[in-house]
Amino acid sequence: MLAKRIIPCLDVKHGRVVKGTNFQGLQDVSSPVELARFYNEQGADELVFYDIIASFEERALFTDALTEVASSVFIPLTVGGGIKSVDDFERVLSCGADKVSVNSGALANPDLIDEAAKRYGDQCVVLSADIARVGDGFHVFSTGGRTDTGRDALQWISEGVSRGAGELVINSIDTDGVKGGFDLELLALVCDLVNVPVVASGGAGCAQDFVDLWERVPEVSAGLAASIFHFGEVSISDLKRLLASEGIPIRLI
Repeated sequence: MLAKRIIPCLDVKHGRVVKGTNFQGLQDVSSPVELARFYNEQGADELVFYDIIASFEERALFTDALTEVASSVFIPLTVGGGIKSVDDFERVLSCGADKVSVNSGALANPDLIDEAAKRYGDQCVVLSADIARVGDGFHVFSTGGRTDTGRDALQWISEGVSRGAGELVINSIDTDGVKGGFDLELLALVCDLVNVPVVASGGAGCAQDFVDLWERVPEVSAGLAASIFHFGEVSISDLKRLLASEGIPIRLI
């Protein structure tokens, strides 16, 4: 079995890392460059950099901070925010990103997934989906979780993979920042549906939540978190030792 990945997430707003609850109430945390260097040293397997208001402000992702972050780490870097065209893929990759995450841009123009996968390969295209429960189902949201598209989330995920997305980041709005654990029900449904790597995002409140994630939904490839790492509640090195002791395959440094 492939080693599971631990991925810190840098949600960047106007050049600073921020964090909130249920995608609301954002608070300033730190410099993205300082945090990126710290996580690189801590043994993170990958890093995610989101310009979280680029789509809402209808602008391109700011690249100054991204370029500095990319030059500061030696682990794979996924970047998203305001990605609307293949040209945006090119611009972000040229700044040092290894993978590009698309969300609102792909919802507005699903052909973007096909075009990017054809040009850069499936492994470069990450489909990020902000999902919340609506009625008896799950809907996918756009513009940083602000807008309910009315689209069935599982149908959208299936379409995205069929178009060439090589990885999925499943962001549960319901559990984001609540620290009550990952959305295991949603993740199990997604893993049953697709055969590409799935990254769990939203809800981690302690190290045990990662153990529960992989004991309950072992198909998940990676666990992504922000605040518990940013505020020192869980260290990546300690988390990895715990996971290894529980028999979960993990890369130790």
